[in-house]
Amino acid sequence: MKKVIGVYRNQQMHWVGDGFPVKNLFSYDRLGQAISPFLLMDYAAPYHFDPTTVQHGVGSHPHRGFETVTLAYQGEVSHQDSGGGGGTIQAGDVQWMTAGAGVVHEEFHSPDFAKNGGLFEMVQLWVNLPAKDKMTAPRYQALSAGEIPRIEMQEGAGHLRIIAGEFGGHHGPAQTFSPLNVWDGVLNAEYETTLQIPIGHTTLLVLLQGELVVNGHQRVLDSSIVMFARDGDAAIQLQAYQDSQFLLLTGEPLHEPIQGYGPFVMNTKAEIVQAFEDFNQEKFGEIAVTTA
Repeated sequence: MKKVIGVYRNQQMHWVGDGFPVKNLFSYDRLGQAISPFLLMDYAAPYHFDPTTVQHGVGSHPHRGFETVTLAYQGEVSHQDSGGGGGTIQAGDVQWMTAGAGVVHEEFHSPDFAKNGGLFEMVQLWVNLPAKDKMTAPRYQALSAGEIPRIEMQEGAGHLRIIAGEFGGHHGPAQTFSPLNVWDGVLNAEYETTLQIPIGHTTLLVLLQGELVVNGHQRVLDSSIVMFARDGDAAIQLQAYQDSQFLLLTGEPLHEPIQGYGPFVMNTKAEIVQAFEDFNQEKFGEIAVTTA
């Protein structure tokens, strides 16, 4: 089985804007090259919002040099960006935004969700771009639940959704700039499964809810990540003590310098300075004003 090299859990919640109560499960500023090509993950665990007429979320802000991936489990988020991308994601949908050379975007609870209220649960993942692609044109991929392959495990053990990459001959719809997998899974209590991982990939198991035992001995609780060695065996065994919701992330490490500050992730300090200058000179564009 693939060797476990670290387990990290975070139960501390903080607010992003006034619409996203999140736990930061991993970040490049703490783990650096060990998690490349992944940079950061925030988990908005189930949180109840009352009906309101107030707009909740995060207002206009910039990004450069990476991609944001938002998975909706409960609730709805509406997005707009200066690259022309936009739309509303609902439960099961995924939004994959490539900031590239620079984009300004905003994310708010959808009008329908705000009006009705309810449980809100989301994940946002940041994926780094290779140096050669950091200044690519912005791109927006809206991935509906219906176009994401869902593989049912035997005997009703659970399922695996292939958002990016490939598993068992099923290919995820997300287009990526480097080889990586994003698998969204559920493993029901008292069941187990073994997953095959590409050798040499960075591998992160993210347990959002439930309780798992990994490789027969490593107990993992909710809001945790498990890091695995890149070399050696390619198999990971999961046993569920409770109904468990998880993400499995794998990717070829980029082996490039990581220099980040706030909303920008580049390779050098000079590129970060340039990003701020370009943003202040309004080179990232503007979000189009829509009228009813």
